[in-house]
Order: sequence, then structure tokens, then C-alpha cells
Amino acid sequence: MSAPDVREKRRRWRPELGLALLVLGLGVVVVLGTLDVSAAASRLGLGPRFFPTLVGGAMILIGLFYVVDVLRGGRGDPEESEDIDPDAPADWRSVGLVSGVFLGFTALLNLVGWIAGAALLFFGMSVALGAEHKVRAALLGAALGVGTYLLFVKGLGVSLPAGGDLSGIVPSAD
Repeated sequence: MSAPDVREKRRRWRPELGLALLVLGLGVVVVLGTLDVSAAASRLGLGPRFFPTLVGGAMILIGLFYVVDVLRGGRGDPEESEDIDPDAPADWRSVGLVSGVFLGFTALLNLVGWIAGAALLFFGMSVALGAEHKVRAALLGAALGVGTYLLFVKGLGVSLPAGGDLSGIVPSAD
């Protein structure tokens, strides 16, 4: 390869192109992964393939536009974030708390069910990320737990674990 060819290749291949191809590839993987899903449509007429296909299609579209933009010379904007200290150490306490809350949620989900588990997840995440009003965070967590349960069970027909003693109280997908 001559020197101009090498420079041309370097000019075209940049980290932005790698990210664009990654987004495009993940979109294709998501769409292809939904082809194996077979289940009846929900009461809203949307089956379990609808949202993954929508997200995968959007990723493909965004990835294609991003690839075209990078190949036409587009570049990522330089860092213009908030006033931060790049020399400040990582907040490992928050990372540990968020990880612990999520791992606790996955461990307790089948035992306590979706509503209680999701309420604890939302509450724990908000507290770990610095919520000042704990009662408000608990109430919002409970509302989000019930809301997401009803959305998935009644709206999409997806079964979620109701929990040990809640199986007769909360509505099922049937």
C-alpha cells in the first residue's frame, strides 16, 4: 500500500465508525433474535415480538444513518459535559450500592414476586442514587411496581411472578 492509501484508510476508520457498526450489528442481532419468538398476541393486539422488533429496527436505522454520517466525514463532538473534575476518583460506593440493589432484586424476584420486588428495586435505586425524600421514593417505587406489573400482565400478556402470598390478590394474565 502506498502512503496516500494508508492515510485514506486511517481517515475512514475512526472510533465513530466502530460504534456505528456496533449499533447496526446489535440491531440486526435483536431483530433476528425476535424471529424465534412465537406466542399469541396480547389483548392490545401486540405480541411479544413487537417491542424488540421496534427497538431492533430503530437500532438498525440509527446505525445506518450513523455509518453514512461517519463515512461522509462526520465526527463526534468534543466533550462538553457538565463542570466535572476528571481527576476525581470513581464513586465506588454508589456503584456497589446500585449493583447490590439489582442483585438483591434478582435474588428475591421469585420469592416476593414482581410487585414487591420491583417496588424494592425502584426504591433501592433511588436511595442509592441520592434520593432525599425516602417516603416519596417508597411510594413511587410501589406505584411503579404495580404499574409495570399491570402493563406487562394485562396489557402485553406476559406472565410475571406474583410472589408467594400475592398470587390470589393480584390479577393474572389469564
